[in-house]
Amino acid sequence: KKQFSEKFERDGIEFEVPNENFFSFNNPYGACKTCEGFGRVLGIDEDLVVPDKTLSIFDGAIACWKGEKMDAYRKDFVDAATKESFPVHRPWYKLSAAEKEIAWKGIGKTAGINDFFKWVETQFHKVQYRVMISRYRGYTNCPSCKGSRIREDANHVKIDGQNISDLLLMEIGDLLPAIESLKMNPVEKKISDRLIREIKSRLGYLNKVGLGYLTLNRKINTLSGGEMQRIRLSTSLGSGLVGSLYILDEPSIGLHSKDTENLIHVLEDLRDMGNSVIVVEHDESIIRAADQMIDIGPGAGELGGEIVFQGAFKDLKGKKTLTAGYLIGTDEIALPKRRRKKVNSIRINGAAEHNLKGVSVEIPLNALTVVTGVSGSGKTTLIKSILFPALQRQFQEYGEKPGIFQSLEGALKMLTRVEMVDQSPVGRSARSNPATYIHAWEGIRDLFASQALSKMRGFEPGHFSFNIDGGRCEMCSGDGHTVIEMQFLPDITLTCDTCKGKRFKKEVLEVTFKEKNIDEILRMTLNEAQEFFVDHSKIHSKLEILTRVGLGYLRMGQSTSTLSGGEAQRLKLASFLSQAGTQVGTLYIFDEPTTGLHFEDVKKLMAAMNALIENGGTVVIIEHNLDVIKCADWLIDLGPEGGDKGGELLYEGPPEGIIKVKESWTGKYLKHKLS
Repeated sequence: KKQFSEKFERDGIEFEVPNENFFSFNNPYGACKTCEGFGRVLGIDEDLVVPDKTLSIFDGAIACWKGEKMDAYRKDFVDAATKESFPVHRPWYKLSAAEKEIAWKGIGKTAGINDFFKWVETQFHKVQYRVMISRYRGYTNCPSCKGSRIREDANHVKIDGQNISDLLLMEIGDLLPAIESLKMNPVEKKISDRLIREIKSRLGYLNKVGLGYLTLNRKINTLSGGEMQRIRLSTSLGSGLVGSLYILDEPSIGLHSKDTENLIHVLEDLRDMGNSVIVVEHDESIIRAADQMIDIGPGAGELGGEIVFQGAFKDLKGKKTLTAGYLIGTDEIALPKRRRKKVNSIRINGAAEHNLKGVSVEIPLNALTVVTGVSGSGKTTLIKSILFPALQRQFQEYGEKPGIFQSLEGALKMLTRVEMVDQSPVGRSARSNPATYIHAWEGIRDLFASQALSKMRGFEPGHFSFNIDGGRCEMCSGDGHTVIEMQFLPDITLTCDTCKGKRFKKEVLEVTFKEKNIDEILRMTLNEAQEFFVDHSKIHSKLEILTRVGLGYLRMGQSTSTLSGGEAQRLKLASFLSQAGTQVGTLYIFDEPTTGLHFEDVKKLMAAMNALIENGGTVVIIEHNLDVIKCADWLIDLGPEGGDKGGELLYEGPPEGIIKVKESWTGKYLKHKLS
């Protein structure tokens, strides 16, 4: 006898009727009820409970099980685990997700970490236990959804044994074959055929643009700019539009040569679908793959703005442009005549943050170290999340908490400070400009204050500053423009009516040096200003540093808020070079400094970095540019892939040795650069 019900139930349990919102963490209906779709809650933080993931449970990986009394929990767990063949001697980071779950939940009646903290909560009447649990509290994965952000009962719906959370937590590189191998009956196949094709297409493009290491529930605010651009590109490809014009600005940002090769195939697919693709790019492989090349020059800033070549790559031979010189081989970024030998070094041991698998690396001092690897291999985690904050703490500077690592050792006493030179904006106000940032403006103010007319009128150096009252225009406070706030529309910026954009009072502008007033000096390019002040070594030397790093086309008074990320990074580099004597004992970290740079600019950048080292500094670069990699004294290569398939040390040593490492993608692409 069979019983039937109009309700959506089984074995007496009534379930929610599934719909599309039921499987969406962006909808209140489908979001996990515990974490409300955020994936994290305030609870017991695994990173605090297991601070050193290179240790095994037997050796004391679980920090709360240390001490004479608490060690009993460790011993009990080890005894029970041994009987169940649980790997108590295996380092924590090498345990599978299922094995870690056992450590948290316990084995049979033997307490795990969760049971231990439940017992601690029963002892809250004692102050030492309240203090103890506070040490291990932090934001951690939601215990209900395990970070998938989906409501628990949505996981009851399965296709071929897999639920929505299983798919959301998979890396895209693994998810694609999982979708392709789904086993369904003929009816299910007919219903899902179109959907499966759409899913496979979109996942395929994400994989092709080098994002196979991401998971579908990865939060947008944790992605880099390059990753976001490639996601938008994949969206366009998956939509199947034709007859569209796509404009991409530096899509190779953050991409390894292997990933760039995949990106080129994707761009060619866009073209072959019937679209037009325009790419603003400096990457050599993308330029070579173009059907049509437009070269703008001949120089930068005032010296540019002309089309110096347009045509196919094969027609470039014989053209005398900066770009042509590097592409056809008449100019190059040469290999260093000698590589600096490792004398003193520091060492990071047991780096295990994110996907890093307990790696230990050496960084020589007074040398150029380049950290390489495919996108998502763990480069940024190793250097920016572990080395940088660890050194900050070493020098007792305020900074973020370092990622998980075992120890930092070596010739640390030879270092006095660490500087992160990234592409974040420079300058605290709109009045900040290259001349003020490099402290060249101080000398110029002193020079104008020393002129006869200035002395006659009682002008001090402060009268030639647009940051303080005195000589600056009072109407615009030295900005040269005024801002009209609009209540419902964007603010309007207008040239100041009083000074006509010249920033200073009329009587101040009447003071001249070599027939140029202070406003005309601000309107000069740095190249022009360098020549203008050639007889004043204090000013000339600082301006010369800016032109050395390839910023000679900028104007003296150009607001630093208008600079690109690459320009801001080079301005910081120039600032460090201008501070004589401060380079000794300083470790400089650069994160992809070649972003947005032409071959000629890269050559100037490498010369400037080598100058830092010659002056006593140490330089560490996270980079994909092969011309930078080949110039390194020491190479650290992570991989072999991104995400969970990365995080291993493939090679460390001089660049020539990486060619012999079969697993290294960097070695494969670097080979022709080293020959």
